[in-house]
Amino acid sequence: MHDNIVLIVGAGPTGLTLAVDLARRGTPFRLIEAAPTPFEGSRGKGIQPRTLEIFDDLGIIEPILAAGALYPKFRTHAGPFSLRAGSLAPFRPPTESVPYPNVWMLPQSRTEAILRERLCALGAVVEFGKALTTFTQNERGVDATLSTGENVRCDLLVGADGGRSGVRRTLGLRLEGETVEEKTMIVADLEIEDLDRRDWHLWPFAKGGMIALCPLPNTSLFQFTAKAETAKAGIEDAVRRATGHRVARIAWSSTYQPAVRMVDRYRVGRAFLAGDAAHMHPPAGGQGLNTGVQDAYNLGWKLAHVMRGGPDSLLDTYEAERLPVAAVVLGLSKRLHQTRSIKRGDATNLLALNYRASPLSSGAALGTLHPGDRMPDLQLDDGGRLFDRLRGPHATELVTPEGPGILIRPDGYIAHIGATRCDEYAGAPTHRLHLSLERLIGEDRR
Repeated sequence: MHDNIVLIVGAGPTGLTLAVDLARRGTPFRLIEAAPTPFEGSRGKGIQPRTLEIFDDLGIIEPILAAGALYPKFRTHAGPFSLRAGSLAPFRPPTESVPYPNVWMLPQSRTEAILRERLCALGAVVEFGKALTTFTQNERGVDATLSTGENVRCDLLVGADGGRSGVRRTLGLRLEGETVEEKTMIVADLEIEDLDRRDWHLWPFAKGGMIALCPLPNTSLFQFTAKAETAKAGIEDAVRRATGHRVARIAWSSTYQPAVRMVDRYRVGRAFLAGDAAHMHPPAGGQGLNTGVQDAYNLGWKLAHVMRGGPDSLLDTYEAERLPVAAVVLGLSKRLHQTRSIKRGDATNLLALNYRASPLSSGAALGTLHPGDRMPDLQLDDGGRLFDRLRGPHATELVTPEGPGILIRPDGYIAHIGATRCDEYAGAPTHRLHLSLERLIGEDRR
């Protein structure tokens, strides 16, 4: 007899997002993490606008905004001279349809901590120091063995266990793709004496290659990035020679080889892959963490519905919707890495990605809105904001006196345009809101 739970393997941003979503839906789960303690590095530090909208829905937008900051401007150094230039993510004012238009800088460790705090408030915890050793599955469930010797019998399993995913390996899947940089890179979090924290500092002519030092908001740290060969004599030596400043402390460091790789399946039976376990990105464009969070956000409400007895076929739409998105985003990450462009525009904010080709999308376009699109924010007839009413695990129906309506999925994408009248969508209660057709269509809201 299998327990009626979801086993989530890996407590990075992807696994934590999925756990928070399941917890608020009352869906039983366990979240295990092989590491004995939480991750402490900056790694994925850029949170894209669409991910900020997800964090709003999950109830953590206020601490996320309080802990982070806008991206700083670049300051390029050449000998005694320096030049201050534009930012990687120039400031944009909020609009009616896009309340969070700017990329937000926040060290990954702090993002994870905020998600864990939210998870704790919902009555759940991360089980650290528990690795998945192996698992088998059949049509009735999954039998997993943990490094502690415990056997876990569950209905469904999600591998959010990173680029070296044991879940992926057990499923016999491979990350296919290519390396986009032959040289190994190094990233580290450093305390540096007397370096101005207002700018993202670049030394393009440092011996061995460029050195970059980015101030991490609300910390005393800079994120250091360079080719590993630049720091072959040590990070402290490389920083001192290039910048003239002394490293007071190395808080965390890691090496990586930039690559674009992904699996060709997201589901095998009762097991699923999400985040870096399914796709790996170079850091250019800040897509890795964000794509993983959105994998989890897409999967959460579907798992919850099936765990309540809904049709298993709903889980097939996870791969159908997310695999094409990963392919598009990987192509973007590769182009940004190869061109070294700092001009991103709307390419990386993930607001335009859609599920128009999904079997869950139906109906006809209404103005600029299509089934499968992200539903933009708007002002309701009663003066409230749509995103405030979408927040939570429910679906939402927008009803107009003129006839056409919109059914919005629990994850904020448009399921149907036309006559709706739903009391429940995929097991989630449907809240009904009334507004004029003119306000619904409005200007180009994409």
